[in-house]
Amino acid sequence: MSAHHHHHGHHGHDHGGKRSSGRSLGISVVLTLGYAVVELIGGLASGSLALISDAGHMFTDATALALGWLAARIATLPPTSRHSFGYQRAEVVGALLNGLFMLVIVTTISIEALERFRQPQEVAGGTVILVAGVGLLLNLGVAWILHSGEQTLNTRGALLHVMGDLLGSIGALAAGIVIHFTGWTPIDPLLSLLISGLILASSLVLIRDVLHVFMEGVPSHLSLEEIGRTLARESGALQVHDLHVWALSSNVYSLSAHVMLHNMEEWPQVLSRAQQLLKERFGITHVTLQPEIVQEVTLIRDAKRLTPNETRPRS
Repeated sequence: MSAHHHHHGHHGHDHGGKRSSGRSLGISVVLTLGYAVVELIGGLASGSLALISDAGHMFTDATALALGWLAARIATLPPTSRHSFGYQRAEVVGALLNGLFMLVIVTTISIEALERFRQPQEVAGGTVILVAGVGLLLNLGVAWILHSGEQTLNTRGALLHVMGDLLGSIGALAAGIVIHFTGWTPIDPLLSLLISGLILASSLVLIRDVLHVFMEGVPSHLSLEEIGRTLARESGALQVHDLHVWALSSNVYSLSAHVMLHNMEEWPQVLSRAQQLLKERFGITHVTLQPEIVQEVTLIRDAKRLTPNETRPRS
């Protein structure tokens, strides 16, 4: 005899927090995107590639913020007969598109920066200082909005992007100051390459994490061995095997496992303890556990070891 239990802990979640993080992300999108346009115009007007590259960085971050906001909305849609897990992976798909788009931005800016080393262009340092200074203040404001709002993985990821924007604004401001007071224009493409390097690093990390989710990898902050030991030691089970843990999205995790027991009378208590452990210790709420009775498992394994000519004595 064997039984199967499938527990969808996330069905009972309160989505009010997602709406709160969605509001923070929505405000941040409007501010960031609006200023990216201003910075792009300022960069074109002043001839500063550092401003243009920072505008590109801010535009990609506005895209990331918008994808985070959209993912928070889509993730609340209920499962369907075609999408039985719901739409949790929408966030992951959006992150992949965002990462690839950032690589395009990096390539474009880097090519232009290298060209400017060969053919320097005049840059209006005063305009760069003004535009980059305002950008620095705006990025500080966006960082405060995200930090003071509901903390989810979306907003934490967005905050990392905004910190990159802060560095970009500081770089553009530094370029403007150097050009304004010394007239040394190579600082502009030099800092543009530095900003591109920041974008490249965050893009590669993002793409790596997305591919890990698509490959059904164990989330980086979880240990499969620790989860198995905890379940076997504290849930009341004899043994846990065929343990699998993977991510549906950046903050929704799934687990499946076979749990060995002495008898089925133990199952309700073991199941309850296992669910509680997985939720409280590891944040795993989407759980599928299959109980197995130790005598049945032993008989099946012994039967598999028999050769075709061997038989067991009848009881």
